[in-house]
Amino acid sequence: MDILLNLAMGFQQVLTPIYLLFVLLGVGFGLIVGALPGLGPTAAIAILLPLTYKSDPVLSMVMLTGIYYGAMFGGSYTSILLNIPGESSAVMTALEGYQLALQGQASKAIQMANMSSFLGGTISVFGLTVAAPLLSKAALAFGPPEYFILMMLGLSAIAFVGTGSPVKALIAGCFGLMLGTIGSEPITGAQRYTFGSYNLGDGIPFAAVAMGIFAIAEVLINIEKGLKPFSGKTEKKMRIQWPTKEELKISMSPAFQGTGIGFVLGALPGVGPTIASFLSYSLAKLQSKRPEKWGKGAIEGIAAVETANNAAVGGAMVPLLSLGIPGSSATAVLLGGLLMHGLRPGPLLFSEHPEIPWGVIASMYIGNIIAIIMGITLSVYFIRLLKLPPAVLNVIIFLVTIIGAYSINNNVFDIWVLLVFGVVGYFFKKVGIPEAPVVLGLVLGPLVETTFGQSLIMSHGSLSIFVQRPVSLVLLIILIIIYLWPLIRFSFNRLKYSNNQ
Repeated sequence: MDILLNLAMGFQQVLTPIYLLFVLLGVGFGLIVGALPGLGPTAAIAILLPLTYKSDPVLSMVMLTGIYYGAMFGGSYTSILLNIPGESSAVMTALEGYQLALQGQASKAIQMANMSSFLGGTISVFGLTVAAPLLSKAALAFGPPEYFILMMLGLSAIAFVGTGSPVKALIAGCFGLMLGTIGSEPITGAQRYTFGSYNLGDGIPFAAVAMGIFAIAEVLINIEKGLKPFSGKTEKKMRIQWPTKEELKISMSPAFQGTGIGFVLGALPGVGPTIASFLSYSLAKLQSKRPEKWGKGAIEGIAAVETANNAAVGGAMVPLLSLGIPGSSATAVLLGGLLMHGLRPGPLLFSEHPEIPWGVIASMYIGNIIAIIMGITLSVYFIRLLKLPPAVLNVIIFLVTIIGAYSINNNVFDIWVLLVFGVVGYFFKKVGIPEAPVVLGLVLGPLVETTFGQSLIMSHGSLSIFVQRPVSLVLLIILIIIYLWPLIRFSFNRLKYSNNQ
């Protein structure tokens, strides 16, 4: 009953013209930021944070939070239309969405992304409303051993995120893991494979690698084909195209599964939407009854990814508001915003300043509705990108990725990384090596190394720590089952075949 009363108070506050305007501004800016490669919600929130210093704290948090989940919506647009992931969590959306765009179904892919984002975002806000205290306690049960096994679960996705030969997917994943070793060693701080370059001290810039291996490689392929950047079909009349009933039916299970994965992983500090989207995609592909369609335009893959990365937003707000622990880089900046206004997130925030957490939660319900309306309305105009002349579109893709790579760190070195990995991505496309496992290995490799080292420090070098803790033991059993699943399935099918003879 207290929850309903507090939520009603939040809606009463937010459903006023000034608050609705700030929600609209935040979501709209977030959609644009999400669609532009490189910037991302974290940088956008950080840029606008000083402007909110003298404003009402609830108005500030409502707008900044709107940027966060609005960017999750917008990240899918350029992924689907141009094969440029606007957000790192949208890499897997590009894998399926761009293939649908090549088949003349760009609008359908975007509407599936919009609906999935709304579903994942709304359910996660409901979870934030009801289960915040419980999930916050569960998040505290995760230490380095649990995170290590969780990251290893994420690495198991390498075999599933690629298309074609599993061997080539493993080659790409190992290449990504090797890239992840460049920079400072996480435990001792020793420099590795930097060759004296201070630019590599923090490792290979992830965004530059992702944009290069996907977008620049696509431009090079298009130039090779004779400046034909969009080799697929385009509709004569630009209109909204919706998924069919059958497509919605097969997407329901991956969507709800992705929502659960995204919300739970989002509530774990440091995990975030990128890992949630990779894991959701791989599990959905593993369970699919038509695995041959994946990598060629499986619309249920978009549902799995977009629900996961949007649900992770609501999940990340759980430890922020309940414990004052940021669950992602974006919520770390939001934490700074609260501290800037003299507020300390945690249990006392709900009792001493209830208008802030409940105002933010209520605004997220409204903001998701605004986001899907804006997304559906603007999708027709985004699709018109495909009608641009080939040379113009190639130049736009090239310039957007160059600006995006430079804007992150204001460093020309990132542009060189972008171009180098554009050539690497071109080579991968020519020999049939999938790009997504490279990104997965680069993201998870340093996290695996860090959490493994921290676990051994905790146990004084003993590996028994992974089986002595209940949560890590359960995750370890799940990990073993997943890694042995192909063998288990082969043995089961062979036994079933023998019994039928």
